[in-house]
Amino acid sequence: MAEQQAAQLAHQRRAFILDAVRRDGSVRVADLVGRLGVSDMTIRRDLDALARRGAVEKVHGGAVATAGTSGHEPGFDAKSGREAAAKDAIADTAATLVEPGSVVALSGGTTTYAVAARLLDVPRLTIVTNSLPVADLVRAADRDGAGTAPALLLTGGSPTPSAALVGPLADLVIGSLHVDLLILGAHGVTEEAGLTTPNLTEAQTNRALVASARRIAVVADHSKWGVVGLSGFAALDRADWFVTDPGMPAPARAVLSEAVGELLVAGEERGGQHGEPHDRGHAAKG
Repeated sequence: MAEQQAAQLAHQRRAFILDAVRRDGSVRVADLVGRLGVSDMTIRRDLDALARRGAVEKVHGGAVATAGTSGHEPGFDAKSGREAAAKDAIADTAATLVEPGSVVALSGGTTTYAVAARLLDVPRLTIVTNSLPVADLVRAADRDGAGTAPALLLTGGSPTPSAALVGPLADLVIGSLHVDLLILGAHGVTEEAGLTTPNLTEAQTNRALVASARRIAVVADHSKWGVVGLSGFAALDRADWFVTDPGMPAPARAVLSEAVGELLVAGEERGGQHGEPHDRGHAAKG
């Protein structure tokens, strides 16, 4: 009887995990331990069992959807409520990198949207974006016609489920631009794969954004670490700054500190130089 009950509980846990992977694209062991109230080893055994069935692919710290479902991309609204406090803290820190009078590009995503909300009063700012929510936010800020909100350039393209404009039109427009700073989000971040997304077309548009930028600030909360999306669009060493929250684990911080220009943890004092990051050897476009 006890073995039967244990098997039933395992079945229920694995069904829960598989549903979470299909819904969100990935799961983290630490999150599952808290949500299911079992040990780290129990979750890892469940992931091993699911991986043997080909239902998930194990990655460092968790699991991602297999090839059949790894293209799943949650919508903008679905992602907005995740790690909201962490995103707000990251946005506060990332906004300090923006200089008045500069040209700033923001990729699609809920964290970049949080950054955009903090840039509306920066003087003489120009915002380039392929994010429909960011564009709506900037337009709403200037509805009184005062002209004090940032100037806006929307790239055009076809919208993804996360409301980012992508595709050849977006790539063509972005390829003709030169921006001072790119605020760049990611679906997943690992040492090996770098920055990834489940959307192949969005990955290509993100590559165009990266190529257009003189400096790049990646904004990603701790839940993105260890997640691998279907397509990569930038190596970690392409980031001049990587802005994250205090929940980022120590081993990940060590990797990031070595790879990127400067690791910024929201709410913590900057350990290195202030202002410009370490020289990464990235030539400005043009």
